[in-house]
Amino acid sequence: MKSLKPEIKNLLHRGTVIPAHPLALTEDRQLDESRQRLLTRYYTASGAGGIAVGVHTTQFQIRDPKINLYRKVLQLASEEIDSTDLDRPFIKVAGVSGDTSQAIHETEICAELGYDIVLVSTNGLGSFTEEALLNRTRKIAEIMPVFGFYLQPAVGGRVLSYDFWRAFSEIENVHAIKIAPFNRYQTLEVVRAVCASSRNNEIALYTGNDDNIVADLLTTYEVQVNGKSIKKDIVGGLLGHWAVWTRKAVELLDNIHNIKESGTTIPKELMTLNIAVTDTNAAFFDAANNFHGCIAGIHEVLRRQGLLNGIWCLDTKEDLSKGQIEEINRVYRDYPELNDDIFVKNNMQHWKKGLY
Repeated sequence: MKSLKPEIKNLLHRGTVIPAHPLALTEDRQLDESRQRLLTRYYTASGAGGIAVGVHTTQFQIRDPKINLYRKVLQLASEEIDSTDLDRPFIKVAGVSGDTSQAIHETEICAELGYDIVLVSTNGLGSFTEEALLNRTRKIAEIMPVFGFYLQPAVGGRVLSYDFWRAFSEIENVHAIKIAPFNRYQTLEVVRAVCASSRNNEIALYTGNDDNIVADLLTTYEVQVNGKSIKKDIVGGLLGHWAVWTRKAVELLDNIHNIKESGTTIPKELMTLNIAVTDTNAAFFDAANNFHGCIAGIHEVLRRQGLLNGIWCLDTKEDLSKGQIEEINRVYRDYPELNDDIFVKNNMQHWKKGLY
């Protein structure tokens, strides 16, 4: 059983920005290796504390035997991180999915490539009972540390019970949970379940609720467990939304951490900022069309910045929805303080060295 390095565990529990890494493609929908590496360089330079590769934002189709990009994109990211020679810890997160045998196979690949922890998805497993999902996780956890994932149903997830998360939290080698049901009630159930577990201090909570990022990070939950008050914070985010404007996301999380550590009153401006961030996410993720254009929307922002050449996805049906480009234009205009375009422009030539 692989365990977390102490410095990685400390960073994970302090809380950090973990962008969900997109997939860079050429116009003929082949892997654009140079742009894929360029994206990784952008995230490390932005001050992110890790990246998540092989997740929904990287496109689940990379696992299709006809496409066969899963190992390749994980390898590229791992190589770039290692070659950057960072003077700080950086968490390599890899997504694993599929039935138990596929998930175990993917976990073994992640271990071989030097990843720190695997984000365990339930997408496409609607026929699995909750107990079957737990057994699958236990087998994965025997190989590598686990980052749980409550994925919203709109993009392939399913509703999971309090009892599931209570049992999930007791699995040895589970170190974090990404809460992303886009639902306040279900978010609270996960927090309650973790607080009630015997391992509540061993599990870091991360937001994946793109509709409530800032408020999630500002909130301290207080849960009563057997007459004892247990406090728990969502300490960071593992987000597709943070795949864009990443430098500003790092500044935001640093500000929130400083405010919470100081014990001062939370400025009301941060709650207004929560709405602004949610509004930008609605445009990028195509909330108006049930998230159909979510990956293409992320690509469009990266294309505007020059980090991608186009918005191409492996599935030709994945594209911007009608009206989505106008919404992206609007939030760019309405919230100029949220983008990191100048940071990208000032560093692009440096990041491109050795790639072109």
